Amino acid sequence: MRCPFCGCLESRVIDSRSADEGSSIRRRRECEDCERRFTTYEKMEETPLIVVKRDGSRQLFDRTKIINGLIYAGGKRKIPLGIFDRLVDELERELRSSSRHEVPSDEIGRRVLASLREIDEVAYVRFASVYHQFECIDDFRKALAKMPGGGEPG
Repeated sequence: MRCPFCGCLESRVIDSRSADEGSSIRRRRECEDCERRFTTYEKMEETPLIVVKRDGSRQLFDRTKIINGLIYAGGKRKIPLGIFDRLVDELERELRSSSRHEVPSDEIGRRVLASLREIDEVAYVRFASVYHQFECIDDFRKALAKMPGGGEPG
């Protein structure tokens, strides 16, 4: 490992520990030339997960896009970011374990909606309005009618 301070290629590992819930290893190293310490992370190389968009275009899976959509949908709902992180972690874990390298964006949207429905109904409807491209108030009414309780006030 090249020292970030002097460029020397020789360093020794002082400490190793698991990081990111076991998905990587954090190593504390010391340069054998300048004796300065630095940290490196080892992570297993993953095959890329490709999202096939509705128009047929392809792009790399980007969890940040999903998190941003969830934050927008849950705006002012006081849903902790950790809940959205766990939702996307589980989604990504399921997608990667399916052994498929390409996943339709519609499938991702359906899975996010199914999970979000259990978390917060308002965030669910807001996310659904973008995902299903609602164009009028009747689209909202139809979505609410499909929910438990039929969208009627309690």
